[in-house]
Amino acid sequence: MDVEQLYQKRLARYVTAMRNEMPDCVPIRPFVAEFVAKYAGFTCQEVTHDYEKAFEATLICCRDFDWDATVANMVYVWTGLTQAIGLKYYAIPGIDIPPDFGFQYLEPPEENAFMKADEYDQLIEDPTAFLYNVWLPRVSQDVVPPGKPATYRNNLSFVKGGMAMQKYFTALGNQVERMRKETGTVSAIAGILKAPFDIIADKLRGYIGLTMDMFTQPDKVLKACEALQPHLFYVALTTADPNKQVPIGFWMHRGCVPFVNKQTFLSHYWPTLKPIIEELWRYGHQVLFYAEGNWDYHLDSFRELPEGSIVYHVDKGDIFYVKRKLGDKFCISGGLPNTLLSQGTPEEVRAYCKKLIDEVASDGGYIMDASAIIQNDAKIENIKAMTEFTREYGVYSAGHSRLPESEDNDHQEDKSLLHDKGKQPGVCIPWEEKRKEIPQILGDENLCKRIWEEVDALGYSYIWQILLSF
Repeated sequence: MDVEQLYQKRLARYVTAMRNEMPDCVPIRPFVAEFVAKYAGFTCQEVTHDYEKAFEATLICCRDFDWDATVANMVYVWTGLTQAIGLKYYAIPGIDIPPDFGFQYLEPPEENAFMKADEYDQLIEDPTAFLYNVWLPRVSQDVVPPGKPATYRNNLSFVKGGMAMQKYFTALGNQVERMRKETGTVSAIAGILKAPFDIIADKLRGYIGLTMDMFTQPDKVLKACEALQPHLFYVALTTADPNKQVPIGFWMHRGCVPFVNKQTFLSHYWPTLKPIIEELWRYGHQVLFYAEGNWDYHLDSFRELPEGSIVYHVDKGDIFYVKRKLGDKFCISGGLPNTLLSQGTPEEVRAYCKKLIDEVASDGGYIMDASAIIQNDAKIENIKAMTEFTREYGVYSAGHSRLPESEDNDHQEDKSLLHDKGKQPGVCIPWEEKRKEIPQILGDENLCKRIWEEVDALGYSYIWQILLSF
């Protein structure tokens, strides 16, 4: 078969499994990051600092391994972009750490948190303005806060950062097409989502700061989560797959036991996340719950979601328990221990894959993958064993692979999450505010309004993508 036929076959297989049905065989969808550098002969510095090499390494793996889907670039942080913006919360391979180490996130000490304990009201009033005026000057070594004299490096950070982001995202779209046309491989996810609570823990207050706030001002934390909610929904919706075939990537971090207790999950994390998932599903978008850590304590909550609305990826949880709890409602992926891929033998990998296929994938609705993102400690022979064994053993005699018919979800849309108490998501400066600055418009005001809003939305995307993706 030609490459396009191969692509369509793999896409149908992948989508069928994600709809919790039984395809012709178990799909293989490894989230390979620094492993691609190792396999292609690059250093971690090369694939992190030069995204063209990361793209090429991914394509090499797609050509050599019979994978149905993978991420277009799982080494997602392009450090050329983070340096252009001046972000200081990354340790860059080859600069801050040795060139064969993956990039590292540097969380500041509690006293230097990027958001202070008494700044919740500012965040709640206008999250976008807070990110630009307060957060960005603290996370960038070049951006100066409002009221301070502008500098050459401050001005350059916005020009270089914005142009670099546009260049990278355009190239990423081209990479998705190359995967399809050159190797017949599906781009595994589209779009990005994070939970409001995780955003506060990851990028604003820090884990320790947020933990303290849950004792001293839990109501403020909840209001902040609610203020972030429509913006995170908007970014997920506007970056999702327009064909509604591959899921939105959702990275789950610090909302589970033991980072926080179950009561905090139920009072803050879940009430401000669940409506986002439900609303995305009304628009026809699945969400990939990439459950980093162990989320087994919260499976009953996840069962509350509409059937088929998520794909649940297992990291440290007990995948066999997850299958019993969620397998009737949702597709499950992952569960192959990364320690086995890095320290085990091919025979041990094949034996574990057999156990997964026999006990988790027997009735469909399962996607083979490692428990967590695959880095450069994984042995090449073990990745080959995972791929080859799954392809040979994971065949369903009664399975099928077909793409579901497209559905019109417009009649189901409830746009309540697109609005908050302040400014709308997707907007920095509303046209109504800008219009007051213009004495008169002699031509078509609607044309002026449309172009203003389209360009204004680019400024919105810039800051929220820094927060979520970089």
